Amino acid sequence: MTDSSSANTPPPTDKTGKPRGGFLGNLAFNILIPVIILSRFSGDDSLGPTWGIVIALAFPIGYGLWDLRESGKINPFSVLGVVSVFLTGGISLLELDPQYIAIKEAAIPAVIGLAVLISQRTRFPLVKTLILNAQMIRVDALYSALAAKGNTAVFERRLSQASLIIAGSFGLSSALNYILARIILVSPPGTTAFNEELGRMTALSYPVIALPSMIVLLIAIWFVFSQIKRLTGESLEHFLVDQTKS
Repeated sequence: MTDSSSANTPPPTDKTGKPRGGFLGNLAFNILIPVIILSRFSGDDSLGPTWGIVIALAFPIGYGLWDLRESGKINPFSVLGVVSVFLTGGISLLELDPQYIAIKEAAIPAVIGLAVLISQRTRFPLVKTLILNAQMIRVDALYSALAAKGNTAVFERRLSQASLIIAGSFGLSSALNYILARIILVSPPGTTAFNEELGRMTALSYPVIALPSMIVLLIAIWFVFSQIKRLTGESLEHFLVDQTKS
């Protein structure tokens, strides 16, 4: 139902650059509330299968649209998250074969992984942009230190290797998404059983899918940061933006 690959992205910020929403907001609107509605209130004696789907999906869709409005700019990852939920709702309400949800669940992180790889051949590689964030790292100072040691090209190769690791994490997420959906979604859409299965899949998506992907992402970030110290001779703290304010 939700795109667990979003866990691989940095926390969104508002127009002032401050984090928005936070972990608890994401968890509540994207996971907890929809799971409770799908699992407990989709029976014929309460909301029913159709309204259960509609109301459950309204929370992540509403949260995603609010997030887009607060950001003041279009975030491709947020857009993919909203599109993912809309597709889940459409497939469920049209009572299409559940395999289409499995395909959709696999396609979203696969698209992001391909975008990471394709961006490596552009002027703005995604991984370099995300990890070497100017709000956190003094990028000019970092590259000056790399140039002084003659290690700029080596560092760029390390960033490319990190991109492959991160793209691999999205590939892992894609495969796990598909497997989880195919295992859990066995009832026909439009039934209470299907809604309960969708809720179970959503609840399991974070521990089963997002956690392994997050571990791979953290390994990639650690790899880049460790290379900074090795190739410049300076600690990472030396290049943090906060250092200039002390």
